[in-house]
Amino acid sequence: MSNDIREISGALAIPSALSPDTLAVRAGIERSQFNEHTEALYLTSSFVFDNAAQAAARFGDKEEGNVYSRFSNPTVTALQTRLAALEGGAHCIAAASGMAAILSLAFAVLKAGDHIVASNGLFGSTVQLFANQLGKFAVDTTFVPAADLAAYRAAARPNTKLFFVETPSNPLTEIVDIAAVAAVAHEAGALLAVDNCFCSPALQRPLEHGADVVVHSATKYLDGQGRVLGGAIVGAKAITEEVFRFLRNAGPAISPFNAWIILKGLETLRLRMDAQSANALRLARWLENQPAVSRVHYPGLPSHPQHDLAMRQQRLGGAVVSFEVEGGRETAWRIVDATRIVSITGNLGDTKTTITHPASTTHGRIAPEARAAAGITEGLLRIAVGLEAVEDLEADLARGLEA
Repeated sequence: MSNDIREISGALAIPSALSPDTLAVRAGIERSQFNEHTEALYLTSSFVFDNAAQAAARFGDKEEGNVYSRFSNPTVTALQTRLAALEGGAHCIAAASGMAAILSLAFAVLKAGDHIVASNGLFGSTVQLFANQLGKFAVDTTFVPAADLAAYRAAARPNTKLFFVETPSNPLTEIVDIAAVAAVAHEAGALLAVDNCFCSPALQRPLEHGADVVVHSATKYLDGQGRVLGGAIVGAKAITEEVFRFLRNAGPAISPFNAWIILKGLETLRLRMDAQSANALRLARWLENQPAVSRVHYPGLPSHPQHDLAMRQQRLGGAVVSFEVEGGRETAWRIVDATRIVSITGNLGDTKTTITHPASTTHGRIAPEARAAAGITEGLLRIAVGLEAVEDLEADLARGLEA
């Protein structure tokens, strides 16, 4: 296979010899008749056919080509090709948001009467989707401790079709042993899906550890600058084809503009993740030495109970740090309110550092007993570390910690 970068396009195979750094800026390029240098943005709802026969062939899936931007657009195809290459997957389907991606995967691979085994260290909306919305369609979910391999095995049933984990987990950065859980899932005849939001393919590639599907909230690190919403599902063609059928008919598609923004974000993904991970490690070390902090959760710290596993699965510790303070919600809110630089928002993955109190925001709609089981205390704060000077972040947090 040629390594000529000019042969990398949405229609051609990706040369495996190319570095991920090269793929991040070159994969998926398919230039128009104008031979533009950067990827083109196709802002159109539909596409014109040469004749009635071609229209019929396109609609009947007898001829490849774009039809309607809800399910086929060149800009979206470029994003899908590039992200699949970065994750080491065969195919990718982009969606309107991370939650749209998870919903599309669920409807693609599950039916009434099926069962999900999910780690309890998931984003709050994912928990709500599995526990409530999918339950309306007779899909049952069992939540298990994120790091308890025996619990995954014990939860499997004859009708289990999907194992779903997030690693590192949100917000406690617990690490799921992907290879071990993949073995349990496959033994049960089920798929393993991994939400790779916290690491991105710059730090972790779950498919290499045995996962069947990778899910992304592209809103986070893939964009990296808090600009647009997006999601993605990466996996084997047999899986992504089912996802595509659902997305084509149900409509949770990504817009071409959002796809273009995320496509450009991928070009700097590794540089940002390296720098933000370095900042997060420095901040985590500083937090460990603060008298008001009772515990720090960060996979890059030797004190993290799964540090060794994290460093086997991940290239770096990532950019999310959580820490606990005594005094519960009152103390935690006081620290949040004392910040002047850090943004108070539930989002993460931005170049700007953000802080949130999970128990009252991202996980606020989860039942108190479920939050307790997941280890989300009232004194827990989550920081997604950005690209600011670490000493400025330390000073911003010190104001509340000292109070």
